[in-house]
Amino acid sequence: MEYGEALFVDTAIAMQDANFYGLIRRPADLSRPLIEWSDRLYSWADMEKTSAHFAAILTALGCAKGDRVAAQVEKSPAALFLYLACLRSGLVFVPINTDYSVDEVEYLLRDSRPSVIVTNQNKAKRLEELTRKLTILCGCSTVLTLAENGSGSFSTYIPPVSSYGKDCPCAPDDVAAILYTSGTTGKPKGAMLSHRNLAVNGEALRTTWDFTEGDILLHALPIFHTHGLFVACHCALLSGARMIWLPAFDSTQVLAHLPRATVFMGVPTYYVRLLSRADLTAERCAHMRLFISGSAPLQPETFLAFQRRTGHAILERYGMTETGMNTSNPYQGERQPGRVGRPLPGVSVRVVGIDNTPLKKGNIGILQVRGENVFLGYWKKPKYTNFTRDGWFITEDIALIGEDETITIVGRASDLIISGGYNVYPREVEQVINTLNGVVDSAVIGLPHPDFGEAVAAIVQAQLKDDIVLNAVRNRLANYKVPKIVVFVDELPRNAMGKVRKDLLRRTYATMFTMAGSCSIDGEQASAESGK
Repeated sequence: MEYGEALFVDTAIAMQDANFYGLIRRPADLSRPLIEWSDRLYSWADMEKTSAHFAAILTALGCAKGDRVAAQVEKSPAALFLYLACLRSGLVFVPINTDYSVDEVEYLLRDSRPSVIVTNQNKAKRLEELTRKLTILCGCSTVLTLAENGSGSFSTYIPPVSSYGKDCPCAPDDVAAILYTSGTTGKPKGAMLSHRNLAVNGEALRTTWDFTEGDILLHALPIFHTHGLFVACHCALLSGARMIWLPAFDSTQVLAHLPRATVFMGVPTYYVRLLSRADLTAERCAHMRLFISGSAPLQPETFLAFQRRTGHAILERYGMTETGMNTSNPYQGERQPGRVGRPLPGVSVRVVGIDNTPLKKGNIGILQVRGENVFLGYWKKPKYTNFTRDGWFITEDIALIGEDETITIVGRASDLIISGGYNVYPREVEQVINTLNGVVDSAVIGLPHPDFGEAVAAIVQAQLKDDIVLNAVRNRLANYKVPKIVVFVDELPRNAMGKVRKDLLRRTYATMFTMAGSCSIDGEQASAESGK
């Protein structure tokens, strides 16, 4: 069964020029603040002027429409203006995680072949050496710097007066950005996102979440990821709203700014850390109209605890790099913990079986999506583009659609555990474990086992006894879902957006059931400690 209808009117297509930058709704008074950053205010006029200047620089450096510009820079207004400059110039923006190592960056540069690389000062020397190595192979030739305060060799470059004129006309399917997937199941792949993709998804979110010129968005996310760069920034830019920018998430700073903000977007980890603060109160959140969570599953316990403390029900939504946002809990109406809502305007979803046959409500299967938010494909990797013959994108997320048409994400297909012939969905086991007092979070994974093929293992961020965890699961779920081993850790490994790195956990504990003395092969439970 398919859910969702293509009701959204594609504003970009209606325009003669579909350049996404042209859709930004600037306030009548350009002197109004756009970004509060440290001790400085950046106005909408600053955005227009600086992004035009940066576009002139890129043109003077020889960049032509469709060329890639790679940016591994710290979060700052200047970094946002660089992205906007690429849009204005018809260039393809390639943001790179600021924590990536030289080897990781080398792979992305080899793959994307940017004409210009912009980085910060302390990484410039390493990238210059790397660029010399890659120049012949990839055509990377220019490395410039851009600091958090806007200084650096990029911003101070003096382009000829004639180097930039009007914004570059773009077709709806011209590539606007390439965002690389996290690569937790292999090498990262570059998702090509078009001007149309950005436009329809940004407008759907703006209208669904009721963003207006009067909003003040408290922005604590990184901007090398779709959540911080597209979801957050586009909602503000498309509505003429104001943003308070923090360099990174800091609970003290977030709580200090909440009384002036109206919207906050975060990953589940942010909300857990806010709840650990006694000064998170309903009074402090009185001016807020909306808290949004995404990029990783929000625990129902976190949802309920936050609602009790603040009076606000966190709005959870679901999306991915390749599609932008697909579903959302309602702005008006009940938000259900553990569910990610209904399809956004213009997005259709369905759940299918292994034979690609659509399943009825309540059945678990692979989630597929379709709409103008869905990306063009993977850069230089057409064979990895997971589309069905009838045009649906295969998300590889396991989900079910309820009787009320709301969607529950059960897990990733790659995380499914097949133990003794039975399917075990890790999310189901994690939800039981996470209800226990003292458990911060858990990750359930499948590990090689000589009898069962795969055995269920629970990695738990807590200081408990294993029998407490095992008994809780045994009392709630079938016996084959009970972990064969419980490992207690101080911290679970996460990526920059708060997702647990199950690939690292599987590698770390790969021999747990084959090591002498760790577990008997007849399925007896064992416990272990790690990271103490």
